[in-house]
Amino acid sequence: MERTLLVETVIEPGTGKALELLRGQVLRIEQIADGGQCADFNTFNLHDYKEHFHTSRTRQMHGLMPTEGAFLWSAAPRDRPMAVVVADTAKSNDILYGRCSAFLFDYEYGLPVHTNCHDIQAEAQREYGLTPDDVHDSFNFFMNTGVDASGNPYIGPNRAAKGDYVEILALIDLLAVPNVCGSDMMTTSNFELKPLRLAIYEANPEELAEQETRREMKKLVTQRNPAQFKQPQIKATRELTRDPSYTPDFINVPLVIEDVAVELSDGDLALLTELIESGEVGSNPSDVLRYVFFSWWIEHFMQGPKRFDGEASTS
Repeated sequence: MERTLLVETVIEPGTGKALELLRGQVLRIEQIADGGQCADFNTFNLHDYKEHFHTSRTRQMHGLMPTEGAFLWSAAPRDRPMAVVVADTAKSNDILYGRCSAFLFDYEYGLPVHTNCHDIQAEAQREYGLTPDDVHDSFNFFMNTGVDASGNPYIGPNRAAKGDYVEILALIDLLAVPNVCGSDMMTTSNFELKPLRLAIYEANPEELAEQETRREMKKLVTQRNPAQFKQPQIKATRELTRDPSYTPDFINVPLVIEDVAVELSDGDLALLTELIESGEVGSNPSDVLRYVFFSWWIEHFMQGPKRFDGEASTS
C-alpha cells in the first residue's frame, strides 16, 4: 500500500525514541543489519498519559503472541483500542514477558551496569516529561516465546530476518516509544544487539476506515474517560494520605441473589448426579448447574476469545 513517508530514523543499541504518532498514521519498526532484534514498545495517549498500553487486557483479547489484526488495548476503565497491528512479516511477538531492567541483569547475571529496556524506555520518554515510574510492560515485537508443558514461559531464538517489519496504525493520537531491547544475555535477540529502523507514514484513509468497522471499535458506555471519574485529578504528590472527607459510594450494591427453579429430565438428572459425584465442577446441584450453564453459554454465545474449558457442559 502506497503511503507518504513523514519521519524516518534509526535507533541504535542502548537507545529508543519517543515519537508523536497521530490518529491515522502508521509506525513501521523494521529489522536492518542481520535482523533478529527484539523491539520493546510502550505507547501513551498523547493527550492523557495516564492512558497507556496494557499488556493484560491485550493478552486477554488476543493471546500471548499477538500479530496482524491485534489491537493494542488500554487498561480499565478506558478499555479501548489505542492502535492496531496492520502488518507483521515475522509473526513472532510477545506480551507475556515484562521488560528487562537493571535489577534483572544485576540479580541474574551479576551485571549492575548493563543496557536494559526499562532504563532505555525511561530516558526516551523523558523527552516528554515522563518519569521512570511511567514505564509500563511492553509489547515485545520480534520476540519468540512460549509456555512449556509444566506451565513455565520460555524465550526461543529470534526468528526475525533482515527486512522483516511490523506496522502499527494509531487509532488515537499517541506518544509511541520503541526501543532496542537491551537483553543480549539470552536468545531474545540472539545474544547480540542490533539497530532498528523507524518510519512514520501518513495512512491511507481507507485503511483507518476499515478498522473503524470492527466490533471492538464500537464505543460502549462502560468505556469511561476522566470526565466521568469521581476523582478526575492526577495526584501531584507521591506520599499517600487518607482523605478525611471520603465517604464510600459504591455502585450496583447491595447485591440481589435469587433462587431460580430448574426442571430436569430423568436423563439430565442422571448426568447431574454423575457430575456431583465426580466433584470436578461442584459438590451440590446448584454449583454444578451454575457451572454447566455458564460454560455452555460461553461456548455458544460469548463474543470474542473463549479461553474456557466447557467440557463439562457437553459431556
